[in-house]
Amino acid sequence: MDPFNNLEEIFRRFPGIGPRQAKRFVYHLLSLEQSDLESINENLSVLKKTTVRCSVCQRFFFNRIESLPNDGAGIVCNICKDPNRDASYLMIVSKDIDLLSVEKSRSYNGMYFVLGNNIPILEENPTERIRQKELLQRVNSLINQDNSAILKEVIIATSANPEGDNTADYLNNLLRGHINDEVKVTVLGRGLSTGSELEYSDSDTIKSALMNRKVVK
Repeated sequence: MDPFNNLEEIFRRFPGIGPRQAKRFVYHLLSLEQSDLESINENLSVLKKTTVRCSVCQRFFFNRIESLPNDGAGIVCNICKDPNRDASYLMIVSKDIDLLSVEKSRSYNGMYFVLGNNIPILEENPTERIRQKELLQRVNSLINQDNSAILKEVIIATSANPEGDNTADYLNNLLRGHINDEVKVTVLGRGLSTGSELEYSDSDTIKSALMNRKVVK
């Protein structure tokens, strides 16, 4: 394929982007000045070099250290290192953008874990869709830290749509076998309207969902 079609195909792989939007992106690039294109290319290169995944919560974050050992292994983000965060609460979100939406609401001060995906309905291999192994390691580390159970609540913060509900049900069943009855498992209240994506919810809606979360275990 020619460069135009190659770029169109790349853009079509972006979340929520269809053929028409992908074509618009390519035409927009064609309309830019050469300096703008060079700036985009430079920033993409720097982004890849300076953005790493937190080894604790699995979110991407900007890191100024360009030379990282073992591809960034062991690097921890500012949220996970913050001593003022409440480690007795762990919120599980599907995507990095969901975490950012919750942070923007300023209604939560606990810890996070990013699954990396939702689990589609009828998915035969759910363990391949999410970071299940890393999640269980994170939960166990909070329960067994310094031989004391500091974890009080796990908040399953998935979107209020079929895939989000399916993911929440799977996580609830998964966690039942790895935590004791003293640790609550909750889901967000329906301040989120059914069918809505967490990343598109405004701060007041997220605050309401957090305040009205319900126990599922």
